[in-house]
Amino acid sequence: MMLRMRCRSKTICLSLAFITIFLHLLLVLFSLPIYHQSCDPPLPPRTHILRDLAHTNYTSVGISGSAEPPTDTTQRASSNKDAKKDAKGRVQTLSDVGLSVKKGKDASMGMPVDVGRYGTNQAESVESGMTKLEALFDHRFYKTPTQPIDEEDWLLKVQPKAKASEKSSQEWVSVSHADYKDGQWNSSSNSHPPWLRFHLGISRWQLYPHSDPNTEPLTQQLAKHRIVSAVQKSGGTQLKLVMSFPNYGQAMFKPMKQERDEETNYNLYYFSDFERHNAEIAAFHLDRILGYRRVPPVVGRLVDVVKEIKDVTNDRKLAKTFFTSPVGNMCFYGQCSYYCSTEHAVCGRPRDLEASLAVMLPDLTLASRRTWRSPWRRSYSRSKLAKWESEPDYCSKVKKTPPYNKGTRLVDFIDLVILDFLMSMFILCT
Repeated sequence: MMLRMRCRSKTICLSLAFITIFLHLLLVLFSLPIYHQSCDPPLPPRTHILRDLAHTNYTSVGISGSAEPPTDTTQRASSNKDAKKDAKGRVQTLSDVGLSVKKGKDASMGMPVDVGRYGTNQAESVESGMTKLEALFDHRFYKTPTQPIDEEDWLLKVQPKAKASEKSSQEWVSVSHADYKDGQWNSSSNSHPPWLRFHLGISRWQLYPHSDPNTEPLTQQLAKHRIVSAVQKSGGTQLKLVMSFPNYGQAMFKPMKQERDEETNYNLYYFSDFERHNAEIAAFHLDRILGYRRVPPVVGRLVDVVKEIKDVTNDRKLAKTFFTSPVGNMCFYGQCSYYCSTEHAVCGRPRDLEASLAVMLPDLTLASRRTWRSPWRRSYSRSKLAKWESEPDYCSKVKKTPPYNKGTRLVDFIDLVILDFLMSMFILCT
């Protein structure tokens, strides 16, 4: 009996051995064609990509498309081709799109940028007449067909004449119009300044269309136009200014509060950090690369604290906060909830101050809109946890809560959460 069992065991073992050898040979036969195929070179580390892009400014690069501004009928028609996209169905990593950085001279702050695909020869880019950034946005990721935008999805619409009692909330506009140019505007978009074209192109699905020829003149305006008014922006927790230009355009000004390589003390709470100006620039570039186009155009700029802020402001509260530091730098601190004191003053070197300028959105009296607080907002308390930190089924509750229970609102919100996370990683790599 024992002999029969041993024979059967040997037979089974031999059978398994032959099957294993056969499977290995079969695997080798199928692997030979794949082995002989050429392989793409490995991509460089993405950390260097983000670190290099963090020092960029959009004003140094061009945008594909005609430099001639579109007419009213063609502006929204071209936007229809790029809007209302379903980003969920075409998720693609940055490694698929591919990035490279080439140093060049920036128009406003000397920040280098020129973005394209890895493996693209510089000579090929020159011969094709495309910049690296144009080559990036020429990728099939940005060529997905889109549906037309419905008329009710545009932010700005033709409104009847406003009542005399209705006043604009833009109280920061200078009372003196001597520095403003007389605008000869009509129904044709050719006569509109870049900021107005930007406002007219905002829809429910995006702030501006892909390959919008207006984006370059708009960022050039933010970087170079003369500042005729500077006042403090009401609301918020930290110091921000509203800058006005001669063509009535306005931009949100965020000053550099700390050095780029200065790290936050890890013993501090997450809401005890400064708002970093280069985070605004990073958000704009990452938003365009991801194809969201939900962040207003932002540029970096060196601003003269005296000539472009102190001398042009009619904000009395802001004007009272200017002073000269012991080393001769011009400083100011404004009035706000956090970090607005002489101990946390914003100072030039001695007058030049690095900052970010983001184009302002239309006034609420012109384009009414609603806002919802984030379901996953922070508690801003050193002892109390937020609901999402203490309730295990909190996510299920959010899915049943308006407006996140219908449409794409929740997944669009998650897109912005991903953008926020990548932006924080972007800043860490600078």
